[in-house]
Amino acid sequence: MSIGASRLSDIERASEAGSRYRLRDLFTPLDTLLVSGGDGRLALDPKQRVNAYGCAPSPETRIWNFASSTASTISQGAYDRAALAREELVHKSLFDEIEIAFDRRCEDMREELRGHFQLPPRVDIVFSPSGTDSQLHALFLAHAVFGASPVTIVVGADQTGSGTVHTARGHHFGAMTAGGVAVRKDAAIAGLAGESIAVPLLDVAGLAMRADADAAVVRAIEDSLAQGRRVLLHIMDSSKLGWRAPSAACLDEIARRWPRKVQVVVDACQARLGRRRLRSYLDRGYMVLISGSKFFGGPAFSGALLVPKGLSRALDRIEGIAPGFFDYAGRCDWPMAWTALRSRFERRPNFGQWLRWEAALADIGSYYAVPGAFRAKAMAELAAGIDSMIALSPSLRAVPAAVGTGEADDEEFMQRSIFPFTLLRNGKPVSVADTAAVYRALARDMSDDIVGSAADRQVAAQRALVGQPVRLEQADAAPQAALRLCVGARLVTEAWSSDRAQAQANMQHILDRIANVLVKIELLLDRTAAVPA
Repeated sequence: MSIGASRLSDIERASEAGSRYRLRDLFTPLDTLLVSGGDGRLALDPKQRVNAYGCAPSPETRIWNFASSTASTISQGAYDRAALAREELVHKSLFDEIEIAFDRRCEDMREELRGHFQLPPRVDIVFSPSGTDSQLHALFLAHAVFGASPVTIVVGADQTGSGTVHTARGHHFGAMTAGGVAVRKDAAIAGLAGESIAVPLLDVAGLAMRADADAAVVRAIEDSLAQGRRVLLHIMDSSKLGWRAPSAACLDEIARRWPRKVQVVVDACQARLGRRRLRSYLDRGYMVLISGSKFFGGPAFSGALLVPKGLSRALDRIEGIAPGFFDYAGRCDWPMAWTALRSRFERRPNFGQWLRWEAALADIGSYYAVPGAFRAKAMAELAAGIDSMIALSPSLRAVPAAVGTGEADDEEFMQRSIFPFTLLRNGKPVSVADTAAVYRALARDMSDDIVGSAADRQVAAQRALVGQPVRLEQADAAPQAALRLCVGARLVTEAWSSDRAQAQANMQHILDRIANVLVKIELLLDRTAAVPA
């Protein structure tokens, strides 16, 4: 269904009226702006002033962060950049319309992000409020390429964001869109709804990655194409447990057997892949989902869809837009070169989304300013240290790493950076509920709940964030949940020094903090009758 002249007129009138108050919106307190323009996951607890992941909208130096697979509290440098960016936009808006100034700033950010990732100009970037929103953008573009709604095959459906089960089918993933439109969760998005197939990665018999993942992906594609449908293949690099699937050999087979019938989108929202690998995906014509808020440590949420030029050309053929999709994008989200598509969307600056990306770009820039050799060395040392500590703890059991990773184009990510483990109490697996309780208790001062020495209470007092529990189903036993220690960009940046001795001391300091977190877990398991909920 094409957008009509009346809607275009309505959009322009609304845009003109909106200009009068959007500049005023920029004077909202920065903390409030940083958690605006998104869905309910950004909401702050009214008492604790943190979101559901334990993260505050302003810097919090007293909490240790090893949770970059989930979310991070904003760094001071990122917060300062967001504040400065807001001041600069206000200044520029005194001389031009705010929408025009905002559009130019978003285009500058696209260029900056391409520079950090070493991407060519032919790669286009679509910004969004979250990686979940970017999944809908990818579905929308795949629909444009195929001329019809594809079947979405989600690899690692058991280890991706909870909203994916909805977005893969073109359904609403929450009760409110980032644009403030009330919707019904899991209801079909008008004009975008379709079907999806889940391909889980966990082997429920052994709490490891299933050995037949490639075969399962190929079967799902064969079945879908046999029904005359085109396929949007949602592959994983990397999952909540740090796994990648399907294999490179499987992707080669798919390209050989079904050219132009399968469009691949890579879920790289964790951003745990080398820049060479990222470029290779785009060179193959894959779309890539990326986020500034996982590995790089920007504030949650900030999503982007990287689009290769071949797919960008398909936009010229779009005659109609799914009516329900207008609630999930504004004109400034799209690259300025996409003039025909942009003209159909409202001039609706999302200041929260923009400022979260400004903050994320500060952390991304800081990370890539560290020499590559040190980044690789730091990742290797942290991985070895964490592996060793988990292995030595009687209360932790490591979830096995996936096989077949560690290729040359992974660069520093040849080393794992997500370390999942389950908990044991008296040698027996801890329940999902108790694991969640430990997760919450780690983020709180628990010194009053520990019966032990002064040293133990000091350990218990330290607040720390780790990766949210991941539910692990089992074939013949009760489900378990894995917590995750995560190496994020900020740890590498904080460890870096041109003085080798100082850098080594910084690295040891980080490892000491990780050891402290593991000791606190053991105290919570061993010294309390029940971990407070």
